[in-house]
Amino acid sequence: MAVRRTDVLPIAFVVPRQGPTGIYGPSCLACGQLAVEQLNAGNGIAGRRVELVQVDAGRAPEVVAEEVGRLVDSGQVEAVAGWHISAVRVALTRRIGGRVVYAFAAMHEGGDDTPGVFMLGERPVNQLLPATHWLREHRGARRWVVVGNDYVYPRVTGSVAREALQGTGSEIVHSEYVPLGTSDFREVISGLRATDADGVIMLLMGQDAVHFNRQFAAGGLSERMLRLSTAIEENTLLGAGPGANHGVYAAAAYFDKLATVEGSEFARQYYARFGAFAPALNAVGESCYEAIRFLARLGEVSGSIAMSAGLPTGHFYDSPRGLLRLDGNLVDQDVYLAAADGLEFRIEEQIAYLA
Repeated sequence: MAVRRTDVLPIAFVVPRQGPTGIYGPSCLACGQLAVEQLNAGNGIAGRRVELVQVDAGRAPEVVAEEVGRLVDSGQVEAVAGWHISAVRVALTRRIGGRVVYAFAAMHEGGDDTPGVFMLGERPVNQLLPATHWLREHRGARRWVVVGNDYVYPRVTGSVAREALQGTGSEIVHSEYVPLGTSDFREVISGLRATDADGVIMLLMGQDAVHFNRQFAAGGLSERMLRLSTAIEENTLLGAGPGANHGVYAAAAYFDKLATVEGSEFARQYYARFGAFAPALNAVGESCYEAIRFLARLGEVSGSIAMSAGLPTGHFYDSPRGLLRLDGNLVDQDVYLAAADGLEFRIEEQIAYLA
């Protein structure tokens, strides 16, 4: 039986490498590698050298959860971090919840009170809702159709948005959910053509969003309807092509062109390490960097990342996103709205502020 090395801290790094969300994988892996290299050039995490054990989150949630569960059961990993869809998170918390610290990087639908789970991404209250308000005031978009993948995050987020927009001057007039992995959106596009909606709230992930955007533009809808997404990033723009991106808006806490001091420095470090032809730097990849650095912050303050470790509510820390604050197991952060400009994003305005 192998003896576990106490000078090494193994972390299950759960990011997609196949399937519809596999488009995000190279960015996730590069940003995770950068975080580990930077930490290991110093004190690691709580004095231990960090090693990532890669787990492909692009498979069925139960398959991913079982692999991570076996790693936790055998002591081969002592924490979990990464970007993956909420369906994977739910399966993971059922399998390993309360046993190891889990830094969930992705945008999410709201709270998860599973012990040890930290939800580091944006949520509807500081992402989707202020984005719809801005687009109503500045682009006249009042009537929305939700088009999302059929799993927990899009459905809960769509429901929250429908309720929250009541009485605001905006409304959701219809919702349509399709299986993850959908490539044919002809029926959805036909339905959109028949509505009088001003815009589409896109809660589609990865390659599904690429297919939808191409067919939306080919169907001639770009000139009459906006598209707003909480998940589109630079890889999705590249995949769809510049002709499909007119009228696309995205809300996120990080963009490659985020011209803050912290954002610019992170981009400089990233391209210095991986070069001009590195995987696209984006919110999804940065969130993976964020998750690993969060574990480092936990170790710095608590001396370890065991389940007994913790950070006080209201704890502030720095990141490429700027100053962040822990609110229970959630994170308060600045959020920006950006418009697609060909294959890049142009930041229009900051829509949520760290209170």
